[in-house]
Amino acid sequence: MEAAMHTHTWRVWRNMALLLVCAVLLTACGAFRSAPDTGPAPESARKAVKTAYTQMGKKYRSGGASPQKGFDCSGLIWWAYRVNGVKVPRITTDQAHAGQQVPLSAVRQGDILVFRTGSGPRGLHTGIYTGGNAFIHSPRQGEKVRVESLEVPYWRNKLITVRRVVY
Repeated sequence: MEAAMHTHTWRVWRNMALLLVCAVLLTACGAFRSAPDTGPAPESARKAVKTAYTQMGKKYRSGGASPQKGFDCSGLIWWAYRVNGVKVPRITTDQAHAGQQVPLSAVRQGDILVFRTGSGPRGLHTGIYTGGNAFIHSPRQGEKVRVESLEVPYWRNKLITVRRVVY
């Protein structure tokens, strides 16, 4: 009986140790992420928004990522962050997976908003959250960089994720 009790105790401790090791490894891999920070946006995120605002009225240009050539949606985000020393993917589909996903209830200035505006991988659109339930973006051919409200049903219904790239 005593030997059986010792074996059982040893197995319990071994299993607890294995669970602890697994938890540590998963945490290191980012499987357990902390809740998103809902405090004020970091300075680099606020600066990226201000930089994007300097391009208000610039024409949309497919593949554009500079003030000289104009901007597509992902190009505006890439450029505004790059000017402020933050590396963000250039392509919309990559921006849709960049950083950490946060709930809309925790959105803050500088977060990337990703919308499903069409079908397939090219059916995504991105903008930068400016605060005040609004975002800045380069909409489409024939349009200019502008601010939109998330209260507009079209945009609210198309929003699929919010990505935080600056913590």
